[in-house]
Amino acid sequence: MAATNLLFEEPFDRVDPAVEAAIRLLPENYHGPYKTTNHGTSNWGTTGRVDAIITAENHDKPRIMSFFIKTASGSTGLSMLTAEFQSVKTIHAILPDFTPLPIATGTFASDTSTHFLLSEFHDFIPGRLTDPIEFSLRLARLHMDSKSPTGKFGFHVQTYAGNLPQFSEWESSWEKFFAKSLRQALDLEIAVKGPNLEVGALSLIIFQQVIPRLLGPLERDGRTVKPSLVHGDLWFGNAGVDSKREKSMIFDAACFYAHNEYEFGQWQPTCNKFDQRYLDAYHKVVPKSEPVEDYGGRLELYKLRFNTHVSALFPTNTGLREQVIGDMKMLVERYA
Repeated sequence: MAATNLLFEEPFDRVDPAVEAAIRLLPENYHGPYKTTNHGTSNWGTTGRVDAIITAENHDKPRIMSFFIKTASGSTGLSMLTAEFQSVKTIHAILPDFTPLPIATGTFASDTSTHFLLSEFHDFIPGRLTDPIEFSLRLARLHMDSKSPTGKFGFHVQTYAGNLPQFSEWESSWEKFFAKSLRQALDLEIAVKGPNLEVGALSLIIFQQVIPRLLGPLERDGRTVKPSLVHGDLWFGNAGVDSKREKSMIFDAACFYAHNEYEFGQWQPTCNKFDQRYLDAYHKVVPKSEPVEDYGGRLELYKLRFNTHVSALFPTNTGLREQVIGDMKMLVERYA
């Protein structure tokens, strides 16, 4: 052990026994000492890096391998990390190099109120945006190669965007699934920001007229919607470029099977950096759903769902509710 200790400068760190046990289950021969550092940021948990020494037989000398760890507390924290683990695991099964390998999720042995998610560590190039063509083609492959295990929309576990749940129960109709998803997001928003007469009146028209007008035609006249696996929270902060391979990767997933165009509702706010170049590259491979003339309206409707959920995530930000109201007004004026 004396020789391997030279790989780290003292003092060495003690990882939680549950985390260490997860590392030791891997095929390689890992052992202490470990080195832990803060790494990355999260609004809903704590993130870090765990370095471990590996002494696999096929290596001449010990070397360091790194892992990414995210922790959260309480029952909500456990549900969030379980959902993220299952989401990333599902993406990884389809495109293994598009997301870090999820390794384990569990509860600290030293503190049963703290839970963890352990995954393969990737160093992303700071500030580097993904290439529009390369990224969009990989995203298109994820959407098209995925297959719902039930043939329906939804997911096999409750998933979260931030620290709030999103609708993920199985539903055979996309129009019905989306309506339930938006209703849940709106209920969460009203619960933290209070009822509002304008929101109430506009939302009534959204559910009774706008959703049937924009989503109903997708499943009429012989048309169907394929349930595609979507990341579920794909803004530019949840994507990066791996420094070793210089290829795009996605993380912090909140998956479910949806209409593939749903993914792009998150790209509509002006604060996002996935601009028209990404959509153009994507649709060179995957055509817009019919009826094409409703494409812009569908994305605006999907945008409303994202903005409503975000408004619920930040209770003190009144500007986010104004944005939701603006989205609703525009949809009502154009499609009611």
